[in-house]
Amino acid sequence: MSIPFNQYMKDSVQPMRDDLTSIGFQELKTPEEVEAALPNAKGISLVVVNSVCGCAAGQCRPGVAQALQNEITPDHLFTVFAGQEKEATAKAREFFAPYPPSSPSIALMKDGELVHFIERHGIEDRSAIEIAAELKDVFNRICQ
Repeated sequence: MSIPFNQYMKDSVQPMRDDLTSIGFQELKTPEEVEAALPNAKGISLVVVNSVCGCAAGQCRPGVAQALQNEITPDHLFTVFAGQEKEATAKAREFFAPYPPSSPSIALMKDGELVHFIERHGIEDRSAIEIAAELKDVFNRICQ
């Protein structure tokens, strides 16, 4: 008996989802969930555009996890999964203007407005430790 492709993909990406949800991220899977969460979240929100690529696994998710060990952290943790929930990801990206679509990517928002953004090119050529250091610095400046 073969596994349907969509179930195979769901099973394949679940560990990638778990990397973030296990540390407190809320998945936003529909445009409606994104619209309800991002512009209305009071305080500081960290939004990770997750991805199946190697830089998401090797640098982005580990860097974000390390950054959240900081004494000062965002009030809200959200994630969308590029290539999986395409409509939700597209809706989230509307809040990241003027930056073009990028995955993985990391956004920091204050009261629904973008205040810091790390594009894929700022992830793929850096280590998780470097990404964590940047995020910790931003948390310490913005999350007060």
